[in-house]
Amino acid sequence: MCGIVGLLDRSGGTGNTDVLQAMSAAIIHRGPDDEGYFMDGPVSLGFRRLAIIDLSLGHQPLANEEETVWIVFNGEIYNYQVLRDMLRGYGHIFKTDSDTEVIVHLYEQFGEDCVKHLRGMFAFAIWDAKKEQLFLARDLFGIKPLYYTVAENTFAFASEIKGLMPVPGVTREIDRESFWHYLTFQYVPEPRTMFADISKLPPAHYMIVKDKQMIRKRYYQLQFDPVERPIEYYIKGTAERLRESVRAHMVSDVPRGAFLSSGVDSSAIVALLRELEDVQTFTVGFEGAGGQSEIAYAKETARLLKTQHHDTIISAKTYLDALPNLVYHQDEPVADPSAIALHFVAELASPHVTVVLSGEGADEIFGGYTIYREPLSLHMFDFLPPSMRKALGDVAQMFPAGMKGRSFLMRGSKPVEERFFGNAYLYNEKEKRAFVRQAKSLSSLDVTKPFYDQVANTDDVTKMQYVDLHTWLPGDILMKADKMTMKNSLELRVPFLDKEVFEFAAQIPARYRLMQGTTKYVLREAVRDILPKEVAERKKLGFPVPTRTWLRNEHYTFVHDLIASSQLDDLFDKDYVLTMLEEHRQGVRDHARKIWAIVIFLLWHQIYVEQSRVFVSQETPFIAMRRKKMFAETLV
Repeated sequence: MCGIVGLLDRSGGTGNTDVLQAMSAAIIHRGPDDEGYFMDGPVSLGFRRLAIIDLSLGHQPLANEEETVWIVFNGEIYNYQVLRDMLRGYGHIFKTDSDTEVIVHLYEQFGEDCVKHLRGMFAFAIWDAKKEQLFLARDLFGIKPLYYTVAENTFAFASEIKGLMPVPGVTREIDRESFWHYLTFQYVPEPRTMFADISKLPPAHYMIVKDKQMIRKRYYQLQFDPVERPIEYYIKGTAERLRESVRAHMVSDVPRGAFLSSGVDSSAIVALLRELEDVQTFTVGFEGAGGQSEIAYAKETARLLKTQHHDTIISAKTYLDALPNLVYHQDEPVADPSAIALHFVAELASPHVTVVLSGEGADEIFGGYTIYREPLSLHMFDFLPPSMRKALGDVAQMFPAGMKGRSFLMRGSKPVEERFFGNAYLYNEKEKRAFVRQAKSLSSLDVTKPFYDQVANTDDVTKMQYVDLHTWLPGDILMKADKMTMKNSLELRVPFLDKEVFEFAAQIPARYRLMQGTTKYVLREAVRDILPKEVAERKKLGFPVPTRTWLRNEHYTFVHDLIASSQLDDLFDKDYVLTMLEEHRQGVRDHARKIWAIVIFLLWHQIYVEQSRVFVSQETPFIAMRRKKMFAETLV
């Protein structure tokens, strides 16, 4: 895993070595093992390396034989050996055993269509000297990030936003529309970022930058396409493809391990790894989580699966002390408490392994979230005329807040497009208008409607999964997974988010995904034979962080002072937020998630906009030691 940066001067000028090196230094944590640079006329490419495959020859930027095609690449290609054999058949000659060089020759052979052959996670940039164009691409699911901006007639890209900050002309202006949507989704939906002038290349897209033009194009469409077959076919096929995916994701020349939670997803990954080798597993729990802690469940799973297990408990103070620095590493505000939690499990794993496998993506593609069962419970409303459904909602609105049945009637009165915005739904439009200084009329429907339109003729469960797959998954789940593991110079791999696994899972009818009162039924049945019964049937906890309790106690003073001292009166009414905090502290209402969104945003604003909290990307002591050891070994 690595970090990439680059510049393309579109005014006819040449690159700036100082700027390029500053961009690279800002993301040193992504690649402490090596660095490299290439400059030729208007283009400058920079690279930070975390060595995983071909430790001695995988240096970047890397070129073809004629040095007319240059690449910087972040990711892993799991079918690179098959592709290399195919390309040799076309006459291509290889000088390394790296997956990076495979992409170079694949581009030579197929041009922009090279991305359609790749199985893996990636973000890369290719400079084609003959065409004088920059070609950038991102993987199907958005596992690896890629940001870009245009400042003072220079196109710049980087694996992280902090890598763009040294570019002259890059502003720190807030995108107010992004702030509006952040308050609903708890992250900024792509391709926007919280910065007005910085964008993110969406998953399954490539971009061509040439002269004054930037052309962005989708090269693959993630979509569900159910096919009626016996359920046994899907259970057997899921087991086969998941087993093969785990095997493919093991390709590396460095130690591997796995994150282990209480759920079936990570447990299945660990069980499949154990079929092939001894496994080290890692879990963290949180002080005050009580019966919701992952620790006890994970320990029991590790004992049953016979892994070498590591775990630790994170206190409220430890969490709060680390929070500002971790918000810096997130690049953008993400109001998911488990985003911070991921840092601690990555920090725990980093001294032991360089690659970890994890269970992200299983819920989105196999139908694992409890909320996906909602259409089944609301099915009775489908038989009512729209006018009657609306009338029921209007009546329920008049009931006292908290009255039994009120929420059920209100949700049942709306079609799925108006009630489901993804797994996180913090502030609704009315609540935001009560305290946000927003001149422009905006709606969260602006984000989700295009996706609902694309699956208008499917069932409600599929619609919900499709929306999550294109918003929640890249914007929250994968963003925090990448940023928090790379902060610890650790490569995270996600076998569920594999092209082969997805294309099979996408055929499973919705009724097979949700059966017998449970979620992701096919997946549970597919891994039943490799997991102990108590693990296979265990309910998902979802990496619980006791933010609700901490905001009433250990974190209260810090949060109160942070909000009260805010200078963002032009953006929102802080008295409104302070009132929510007091209601939460006194137990009047549970505002934990809504307050946390403001806390994360304020810290992000202090770091990136006000610059009143200053952090510098740097290696941890362990990573520095590992880099020195690797360097010494190369001299032997």
